[in-house]
This record gives sequence, structure tokens and C-alpha cells, in this order.
Amino acid sequence: MLLGSNYPSSTLRDRTLETTLRERRSRLAERVDFPVVLWSGRSKSRNFPANRYPFRASSHFLYFAGLPLENAAIRLEGGKLELFLDDPEPGDALWHGEQPKRHEIARTIGADAAFPLSELPARAQNAATIAVLDASVRQQQALVLERSISPLDSLQGIDRQLVRAIVQLRLTHDAGALVELRQAAAVAVEAHKAGMAATKTAHWEAQVRGAMEGVILSHNMTCSYNSIVTVRGEVLHNEAYHNPIDAGDLLLADVGAETRYGWASDITRTWPVNGRFSPTQRAIYDVVLAAHDRAIEAVRPGVEYRNVHLLAAKTLAEGLVDLGILRGDPESLVETDATALFFPHGIGHLLGLDVHDMEDLGDYAGYEKNRARSDRFGLCFLRLHRPLQPSMLVTIEPGFYQVPGILNDSANREKYKDAVNWERLATFADVRGIRIEDDVLVTEEGCEVITATLPTQAEAIEQLVSG
Repeated sequence: MLLGSNYPSSTLRDRTLETTLRERRSRLAERVDFPVVLWSGRSKSRNFPANRYPFRASSHFLYFAGLPLENAAIRLEGGKLELFLDDPEPGDALWHGEQPKRHEIARTIGADAAFPLSELPARAQNAATIAVLDASVRQQQALVLERSISPLDSLQGIDRQLVRAIVQLRLTHDAGALVELRQAAAVAVEAHKAGMAATKTAHWEAQVRGAMEGVILSHNMTCSYNSIVTVRGEVLHNEAYHNPIDAGDLLLADVGAETRYGWASDITRTWPVNGRFSPTQRAIYDVVLAAHDRAIEAVRPGVEYRNVHLLAAKTLAEGLVDLGILRGDPESLVETDATALFFPHGIGHLLGLDVHDMEDLGDYAGYEKNRARSDRFGLCFLRLHRPLQPSMLVTIEPGFYQVPGILNDSANREKYKDAVNWERLATFADVRGIRIEDDVLVTEEGCEVITATLPTQAEAIEQLVSG
């Protein structure tokens, strides 16, 4: 199946998409002087051949082809695009409805030529590519290109040149991308508001998740990642939804929407199940919010994203010192990674066609050339270490977590025995995890929070939950 049977015919006449795609491949041609072949991938069967997981095209393919075409490839050279795609089988219409033909799709995306897949090997000589995650498609890549495909941790030659060129293109977003990203953000905002409203009558995490994801599905979008909707907010990527929600709990919801063309949003809010933060919950929430707000204020062109992270960590340290949880000078607490006991992850990441944009490329995208990850506890999970540029979209998502595996570790207890007031910390036992996350666009003069219509202030959150 190429596209869903409800694929809108108006999109097939959309010249804006064609113009955007032509500009992207023209910009690629300015950076590479060799042919490029990119594969879309194919869907996988769940348990028998006809029962398949939803298809998601490779994001590098999507960036230049625009449409989520299954089992397709494109060849790019000199600003031109050739599409390789088989027409639907005659019997496919019985199960999937009438699908657009190859020539129709080619016209939509402004392809310069279109061929069946069988003709790809003859036109793929000396082409660069990017390995897709699916092993069977990687085998197809190797067969067509008649060479091994470089693993991402040891890229060589033209494949490495291609990756670096695509990173430079995708680090910042063109007007077509920003339209999609704003749509994804708007739907995610609506989903979070629905989740807060549903909490009042919900008994289980799954019910809140259902309310949130239902909004996304109703906009003909999908979730941009596996939703996190949990009262166990100290589990950073918690994808279980079986826990009951009780008065006194905090519910952490990290849920984003993805448009049908693959562009993502990523929002986190944390709210009290009963509509009112306890004094200890409110105190920690305000500390995290201060880190969130100061970090966003610092976002502007030329600023090192690592420094945004360190600013958030320092702000968190200042607040925890004021609450009596940490002892000492905030800057020293950050330098010794004491703050990372409660904020172990980075301040955020790139956002675009992937929710962690281009992380399939390892650190090629996230880290400026000749920069490497730190081995420090407080910095090793930093996903982005570059100066910010206009039209970059990043997340800002500080948090506070009481992770038993970190706080009960004997080595950490000994190392930070003077930095942490463990007795005082015990009085905040009703705060398992709090994270506040927004999507922030770097502008020429500063930044714009494209998820700003979802409140962050504690009183506004309480009002949305209590109705």
C-alpha cells in the first residue's frame, strides 16, 4: 500500500509542497557533487503477514520526497529527483481502495522522472546513501548499491559527506517545515488540555492516555513517540499505563503529535491529580518552572545549547538550596554534578521530522564537528551541543526526579553526603517526578515558544485540571 485510502486529493494538486521539495534538493546539490539514493523503508508484520505495524517512512526520505511512500526510493543528483516506486497491484484496490499511480505521485512531488523499482539498480552506481534501521531494507540497499552500507558509528567516504550535508540542511527549518511543526504543536497542546480535563474522572493512567491520544487521532495525526502518562514520573521513559491515579499523586504526561507527513511536536506537563498541588509539590514545581523559564529566556542565535543546560541546572540548584534540599554554592553543585542527582538528563534536543531529530545519525546532528560527549554524570546525556541558529527548533525540558537507583546508590550517598540534606529531602516524598517541556523556535532576535498556548504556571494548571 502506498498511501492511505483517505489520502486527500487536494494534496495531489498542492504546488507548495512541490516548490518546497525542489528547494530542498537544490540546497543539497550545493553541498554534494555525487548521486544520492534514499529508501523509504517498508512496514513490518506483527504476527502474520497481513497484520502489519503502521508504516513510518525514513525521515531522510521524507525530507526530500515529502510523502510517506512505502517501499520506495529516490535518486537525487544536481538538484533533480527520480522516483522509484511500483504501481499498486490490480487486486490492492479490494483491500485498500484506489491508490494514486506512480506518475501522479511524481507530479505531486515535482519528480523529474519516475520508474518502477526494478530500474533502480541500473541508476544507482556510485551513489551515497544513509542506512535505514530495518535490516531487510539495509540488505536491499547493499544489493542495489553493490557494496556494504557503512554503519553510523564508522561512516566513510561519500556516505559520511552525505550525512554531514543533510545534517546542515535539517538543523534549521524552512517555511514548509514550520507550517507542519506548528500544526503538530497545536494538536499536542489540545491533547494535553484534554488529558488534564479527563483526570478529574479518571481512575487509571490509561484513561488519561486515551483522552490525549484520542485528540491526536481525531486530527488524523499519530503520536510522535510512545506516550508517557504516569504517576511514576521518576521513570524517565515510562511507557506503562496500568497504575491507578489517586488524590495526592502527580501525573506526568509527555505526549506529542506527528503530522501525516512526519513532523513532530513534544510537550510535557505535570499536574496534580486532585487539581491542587500540595505545598511540597508546589515548591518543587516552581523550582522546575524557574529553570524552564530562565532556559527559554536564554535561547537566541549564537548561544551554546550546553550553556542553556548549565543555566537550567544552576537555577535548579539555587531553588533546591533555598528549599534546604541541597547545601552549598549553586555553581559548585552544578560543577560537581550534585544537581544531576535530581536532573540527570539534558535540557532537551532538536525537534523536526523526528522527535529527537536525526538521532538515527548518532551525534553527527546533535554535536558540532570535533565535539564529543562528556563523561560527566551531569552532561553525558546532553543530546545537543551546538550554537543555536535561527530557525532551529529545540525542546526545553528541565525536571526534578527522585530516582531510587540514583538516590539510594551507596557511592552517591557517600560522594554527596555534605551536598544533600537527606532528611529534608524525605519531606518531599510526594514528588516522584516533575518535568515541564516546551517546543522553542530560535528566531533572528531571540526565540518563540510555539507551544505557549499550553500554560505552565501552577495556578493555570490547577484550573485546567479542576475545570
